Amino acid sequence: MNILHWSPRSPYVRKVMVAIHEKGLLDSIETVRTLADPMFPPRDFFATNPLAKIPTLERDGASPIWDSRVILEWADLSSESGPRLFPVDPEARLQALTDEALGTGMLETGMALLIERHMRAADRQDARVFDVCAAKFGACLDYLEANAARLAARDFDAGHLSIGVALCYLDFRFGDLQWREGRPGLAAWHDGFAARPSVLATTFRDDPRPTE
Repeated sequence: MNILHWSPRSPYVRKVMVAIHEKGLLDSIETVRTLADPMFPPRDFFATNPLAKIPTLERDGASPIWDSRVILEWADLSSESGPRLFPVDPEARLQALTDEALGTGMLETGMALLIERHMRAADRQDARVFDVCAAKFGACLDYLEANAARLAARDFDAGHLSIGVALCYLDFRFGDLQWREGRPGLAAWHDGFAARPSVLATTFRDDPRPTE
């Protein structure tokens, strides 16, 4: 049995869980709730992943792997069922990788904003971080609105998965940004993404943090 170090609050973990559902690999995975606070890394986890980050996949009979994109690659290589997350055609693969990187970049921006907004004392918060994150989100969302038809026109892949989860994370953590306003094409595309069984089965949950 493969062990996935997991949290219901992590968007990177959710990317992996959506992929596992899409590829029919749920029965081969055991999830383990693992604390991986960026401010207080679990030192006993360093032996498994020296970055002490989740998701990390401990594979049965093989070395551990980490980073959500790498685990998405593992899922794609481990099962022929479900959509091909990383297409064989070179141009289609490059597009999937580029969109996957865009979604991941949005998550990285969200993490920076989350830390500044919720993990720093009010008197230590830097308004410049808020401004930069808001500008990046706006640029990404406007780009996606302009390319919503392209997203909808091609088969589901890792790019759709990453962007879709990033938008779900905006709803989860930054509802005040109201990203749907003025972006009807992107909102309609995301409605379809959010209705996928793999997405419905992996909703975010802000559960109590485990004790250290």
